[in-house]
Amino acid sequence: MLCSSSSLALLLPPASSPSLLSFRRLSRLRSSPLSAAGLSRVTSRTLAFSARTESISTMANDEENVGNVKKLLARVFELSLQATVPDETDVEPIVTASTVGRFGDYQCNNAMGLFSKLKGKGGGQFRGPPAVGQAIMKNLPQTEMIESCSVAGPGFVNVVLSNKWMAKSILKMLLDGIDTWAPKLSIKRAVVDFSSPNIAKEMHVGHLRSTIIGDTIARMLEFSHVDVLRRNHVGDWGTQFGMLIEHLFEKFPNIEAVNETAIGDLQAFYKASKQRFDDDSEFKERAQKAVVRLQGGEKRYRDAWAQICAISRREFDSVYKRLKVELEEKGESFYNPFIPSVIEGLTNQGLVEESEGARVIFLEGFNIPLIVVKSDGGYNYASTDLTALWYRLNEEKAEWIIYVTDVGQQQHFEMVFKAAKIAGWLPTEANKFPRTSHVGFGLVLGEDGKRFRTRSTEVVRLVDLLDEAKSRSKAVLEEREKDKDWTEEEIDQTAEAVGYGAVKYADLKNNRLTNYTFNFDQMLSDKGNTAVYLLYAHARICSIIRKSGKDVEELKQTGVLSLEHQDERVLGLHLLRFSEIVEEACTNLLPNILCEYLYNLSENFSKFYSNCQVIGSAEETSRLLLCEATAMVMRKCFFLLGITPVYKI
Repeated sequence: MLCSSSSLALLLPPASSPSLLSFRRLSRLRSSPLSAAGLSRVTSRTLAFSARTESISTMANDEENVGNVKKLLARVFELSLQATVPDETDVEPIVTASTVGRFGDYQCNNAMGLFSKLKGKGGGQFRGPPAVGQAIMKNLPQTEMIESCSVAGPGFVNVVLSNKWMAKSILKMLLDGIDTWAPKLSIKRAVVDFSSPNIAKEMHVGHLRSTIIGDTIARMLEFSHVDVLRRNHVGDWGTQFGMLIEHLFEKFPNIEAVNETAIGDLQAFYKASKQRFDDDSEFKERAQKAVVRLQGGEKRYRDAWAQICAISRREFDSVYKRLKVELEEKGESFYNPFIPSVIEGLTNQGLVEESEGARVIFLEGFNIPLIVVKSDGGYNYASTDLTALWYRLNEEKAEWIIYVTDVGQQQHFEMVFKAAKIAGWLPTEANKFPRTSHVGFGLVLGEDGKRFRTRSTEVVRLVDLLDEAKSRSKAVLEEREKDKDWTEEEIDQTAEAVGYGAVKYADLKNNRLTNYTFNFDQMLSDKGNTAVYLLYAHARICSIIRKSGKDVEELKQTGVLSLEHQDERVLGLHLLRFSEIVEEACTNLLPNILCEYLYNLSENFSKFYSNCQVIGSAEETSRLLLCEATAMVMRKCFFLLGITPVYKI
């Protein structure tokens, strides 16, 4: 049934109307929203919406959310709510994707809450939530987005999107690029603090989660038009440098000659210096004095410290290069000069107190204080982290500061954040900016259920793990005799993409708060929810397009896309949910949401391809365009997850 009755339709803008705002102004001229009396005659029927020339052209008029279906629908329901309850000016549309497809694609869930609100104010114009839902549905403006609506249960307004609009939106993305589907967040700048290894220690499997989770969060925020400051808060300052410097002086009196070759294994060098520190009291005393000289700025000690940091940094950078992770180092030493003034400021506010020789901040809700100056006068993690937070808020002007560390540090950061709120650096309201978030993650376990280690109980080095992943991936390619058709470079690049991608995806697909078991056989399987399966699926789509012999760029310009078959529609709808999924993953800081979307996209494509002939069919052009759209969205998902796609397999 067309929504053509003047008593049921909002005033519509002319086809040349420049914006949705002008339509909002027109909507206020509506003569009579659907009344309660009128509702009593309405049954639970479906309303069909015609895509007329005067309807809202949401694709053209809402450029900010051009690819976000949920937000586009929210704008439409906002107009309906204004007409339904004009006196309630603070009602935000609650639009969600439908979990049960047979009821619709999306639903508006305002009816129950709105009825309770009106009832509490003594308003009796509606008999119950279903009546509110009917009114919301009837007051919806016509829009080319919506094919039909219905009301179910306690007033849920179910929406079925128009196939024509869906196809048009996907084709527009193919022409304008996937970046037009990027979500728009409410912040301009964020800091993501991740990886953060310690100088003179090699990166191990424990750094894997922080590095790749942090990188993915940074990528998703950057895609969402946020200026992201990627910070590597390395442990490059502290008492351990006294023993490292003294050991360096013993081994190499001329430190200018020191390099990676001379020192050898930096991890072994660290262990040797720690052993000397524990066993030799004279060495320990010299090491403690070395810390004082280093912190006092004595050139010889500063130079030795710089040498150790430089060697470590080169090792870290080689790992980051392999993982394609970009970071800007601002370690503990960077913030050290700012600590005294920050502590002084907190003291002047009356927040810092003396306790057992130390200077601390007592925080309600915690049974231990936050120590900001140790009893020996030295600084600690809390001193540095508070100062880093102050710097990021005041100097770098960050609106959202995200810390990616293991869950064991959760209480520490909760205390730092609470101290910042008491100091007035951060708002006390949870939904206000600037804000801070601790992104905790669980452990990487071995198959024995314990921390993942080597057989000699050593922590697994990250470089060894990556080498093994690439080696196993390459062996599979050679077993399939790809070396007969591919160049050595192609095999090497594919083995690296698949191997490293498998390691990353095996981590990212899990809820970060949980522990996960590291298993090469599972992560390198080409079946199930693995990077290998997804990369192969993408390669197959590329192969289909190549085999067609058609120029897909030309098809984008001249072809028409349609979604008439049910499996075409299911795939198209899933593609259109990409933007809101990325926004959800960003907002909740959960990369596994994006992984789940990617896996389901691959499954939906497989079903489509099994039931819908592509090459040689009457619908070949349309279906090739749908293949290309799927490949484009998959590639963007891979990019956001830090995984390199493969194009043949």
